[in-house]
Amino acid sequence: MSALDYLVPYDFSPLTILSFVLVLAFYGYGLVRMPADDRPGSGRILVFVVGVMLCYGVMQTRFDYYSQYMFFVHRGQHLILHHLGPILIALSNPLPVIRFLYSLINPGIRRALTPLGWVYRFLQHPAIASFLFVGLIYFWLWPPIHFDAMLSRDLYWIMNWSMLLDGMLFWWLIFDPRSPVISDALGYGKRILLLALVAIPQMILGATIVFSRGMVYDVYEVCGRAWPMPPETDQLLGGLLTWIPPAMMSILGILIILRRAMREDGKVSPYNEKLKASHS
Repeated sequence: MSALDYLVPYDFSPLTILSFVLVLAFYGYGLVRMPADDRPGSGRILVFVVGVMLCYGVMQTRFDYYSQYMFFVHRGQHLILHHLGPILIALSNPLPVIRFLYSLINPGIRRALTPLGWVYRFLQHPAIASFLFVGLIYFWLWPPIHFDAMLSRDLYWIMNWSMLLDGMLFWWLIFDPRSPVISDALGYGKRILLLALVAIPQMILGATIVFSRGMVYDVYEVCGRAWPMPPETDQLLGGLLTWIPPAMMSILGILIILRRAMREDGKVSPYNEKLKASHS
């Protein structure tokens, strides 16, 4: 296969491609139209695009084929959809672009979108956000559910999209750029606590898979594996990807939040002053 063949979608999904195209198109439109002083720097723009393209890559390239026929590649796919991609997008802080695009929406449409705001605030409650973040991992890795999801095209897409959207919600809650000093954003201490709490059950699940004596996910035996790898090795690598990288990302998140808290140290950043003035 040529390099171009690896970039061609294995399971072409018009809705998925359209979704990613619209996200990049609206983001680019907002960058072009918004005032230069409010426009994010090139570094933040690059981080946003990389985060979006990573998620696209594991859903609409040859990578998706391997994720359906190798357990450890599947775990790598969800590691990107649920962790790495959303982390990069949240750290790029697209909030100024989102606010500018929202200001362009017709007031009537804004009122129609009010119920979505209620749903968003409900899902962003710390307890609910944490429960969903960990619960979805356990749910889709429950052997009977995982077996059905890997054999059903519709369930497979629901699984991947739910992981991506949930990852976006959780990591935005953690890396919300607003200061808790002058806004209703979650406090830094609570963010650190959430990161520590969600890391523990992920580590337990990964360790359970790693040290399991039998085959936990036999669907890959039914469908066959993309490479001639021993099933035990495939499951071991998948368990390690479920165990170690998510824990490391929680630690990284804690360090980032600690750095923000130390830099703020009771002071209000210029960005938050501007944000506060916009609300007054």
